[in-house]
Amino acid sequence: MVGMTGDFRFGINMVVPDSRAAWTEKCRRAEELGYDVLSAADHLGMAPPFPALVLAGEVTSRVQLNTFVLNTPFYNPVLLARDVTGTDQFTGGRLELGLGAGYVKEEFEAAGMPFPSARERVDHLERTITELKRLYADPEHKPAPTRPEGPPLLLGGRGDRVLTLAAEHADIIGFTGTTKTPDGAPLAAAAPEEVDERVAFVRAKLGDRASSVEFNLLCQFVKITNDRAAGLAELEQLVGGRLSAAEIGELPVALVGTAAQVADQLRGHRERFGFSYFTILEPFLDEFAPVLEHLR
Repeated sequence: MVGMTGDFRFGINMVVPDSRAAWTEKCRRAEELGYDVLSAADHLGMAPPFPALVLAGEVTSRVQLNTFVLNTPFYNPVLLARDVTGTDQFTGGRLELGLGAGYVKEEFEAAGMPFPSARERVDHLERTITELKRLYADPEHKPAPTRPEGPPLLLGGRGDRVLTLAAEHADIIGFTGTTKTPDGAPLAAAAPEEVDERVAFVRAKLGDRASSVEFNLLCQFVKITNDRAAGLAELEQLVGGRLSAAEIGELPVALVGTAAQVADQLRGHRERFGFSYFTILEPFLDEFAPVLEHLR
């Protein structure tokens, strides 16, 4: 898929819940700045994804609308299918469905749900994908999806099983750019070599689907500055010295430097890892805008 910046696509992941007026204002702004995709995250304490995207669809005309990504174990697949196809209809076919296996233990506890094992969560994700496909194809299913195959599917994660599922079913594979941590533990950024390994794992599974699947990366940090060294030093402070400024400068998920330097970094990511679709977090909506301008 091609975005406003040629071979790249850029999404903005909305994580700050707001009043109707504030939400619609920032959705319009994201479209005006040139983002290609407007995403709603799925965490407790954030906006409910499907209503948020329907509202975003009402006040924008061009951007794709994406769930980035649903905590799939929270959803009954049949009820989820209704929300997906209804949102797809209400947004005129602009929905891109992002699914993940869920990873925040505290959210399951807050919802009064047991935290399933990683295996059980991925089992549920697999069942959900199968059930969604079955219901999309069922002529009796209402609301009907806007295309027979349903909306494009983004699967996000880093484990072998999730990435294997993604290689089999997804139109877009969302790489987290995170390192392996104990299940339920906080996420941490991965070094480029680890990202290389995850990408190679997926490529080996994709086979003849390789040319038709888009690779996405979630970028955790953006700092547009004329002094890259100072920007990296600031980030070193932010992570409490767990990584040196030099190590942070290598992280695929940290974009630091002038707009031109960050644009070069993104071109490097495309060349090295095959990423052409980048998702930026909402706090950096305006900060990242000069990069969009530069790439145009």
